[in-house]
Amino acid sequence: DADKPTDVIIVLTGGGALLAEGFRLLDRGLAKHLFISGVAPGVTLSQLVARLGEQNEKLPPYEQIACCVSLGYEAESTVGNAEESADWLRSNGARSVRLVTANYHMLRSQLEFHRALPDITLIANPVFPPEVRDPTWFLKPHTMLLLMNEYHKYLVALARSLPSAAHHWTAQLSAPDWSRLVARLRSSLVSA
Repeated sequence: DADKPTDVIIVLTGGGALLAEGFRLLDRGLAKHLFISGVAPGVTLSQLVARLGEQNEKLPPYEQIACCVSLGYEAESTVGNAEESADWLRSNGARSVRLVTANYHMLRSQLEFHRALPDITLIANPVFPPEVRDPTWFLKPHTMLLLMNEYHKYLVALARSLPSAAHHWTAQLSAPDWSRLVARLRSSLVSA
């Protein structure tokens, strides 16, 4: 999937490496448009590009990307990123997405995006930030806390999806199946 084109590239804000990767993917022609979700109010595309520092030198010229980038200012969380992106995707008729976020954030992001857009084709494009590429990351309290926090957020997001999954599963059972199940339970209780 590394070279498969999509309708749009979505970058979840969170660091220069994510933005730089989104711009590189756009320059490679893997989508015709880039949507950046969760941009702080008032921040412009030129300010985002300027914050990339030395990574800025590896990007295509600003004029070349400015035409093809949209900024989302509403999201303040991963759920918000998924909802904001879903609104943008629906209004622009996009059906496939290349999602760019940090590797440790990808599972939760995919879960939220599939919840907001169950029919979307999503290609994960994780970025590995320097703190997780460090071979001694487990000795760094900041990195350990970051990963533990993300793991717990993922578990909460997963738990939020359980009621809908249970409802979907039980909806698959017909009334006769339920009555047979109840009858079996009663007979097992009586014989016990």
